[in-house]
Amino acid sequence: MTSTDTLEHSRSKRLKIMTHETHERLDKSIMAAASFSSLEGYGRFVSVQYLFHRDIEALYDEPALQALLPGLAERRRLALVEADLADLGLTLPPTDALPAFVAGQDVDVAEALGWLYVAEGSNMGAALLRKEAAKLGLSDTHGARHLAPAREGPAAHWRAFTAGLDAVELTADEEARAVGGANAAFARVQAHVDSRLG
Repeated sequence: MTSTDTLEHSRSKRLKIMTHETHERLDKSIMAAASFSSLEGYGRFVSVQYLFHRDIEALYDEPALQALLPGLAERRRLALVEADLADLGLTLPPTDALPAFVAGQDVDVAEALGWLYVAEGSNMGAALLRKEAAKLGLSDTHGARHLAPAREGPAAHWRAFTAGLDAVELTADEEARAVGGANAAFARVQAHVDSRLG
């Protein structure tokens, strides 16, 4: 698909098109690791989730992003992931690396929008993962809290986010940085998967 073709789509749809390869590789890696075939495998998957949500936690407190995306602060899931690890009897995974975004540091808003697109998009896929977690005896209140849908349902939750995302005015350079941010986010999760899931 040419860049002219992608311009005919909304920003969220363009991001989906432009990140397809990195996203598909990540999905295949997670499925290949049999993350939902045992509690041990699932625990490793939640550790990956912890590392990624730790990476982006600072974005939810960024005033510029909150102004563009109403309700952003309520979308964070790090505390839910931490509770899931505790339910599983697991400690927080050790890491020497700084998060991708650090509180108090300047944020490139366009790039950050790409990262948040990836985080919010994972909520849509969580519906399928939630069913797999249920087979392991886990639920929205024990072990699989971070996979629970929003009160209004995952589709409505996603539509509210993409409406805000699509409405942001960006220059062509900023659009490119948003795509770069989304691909960087998928690559970051891939790195966590490679190190934690094997």
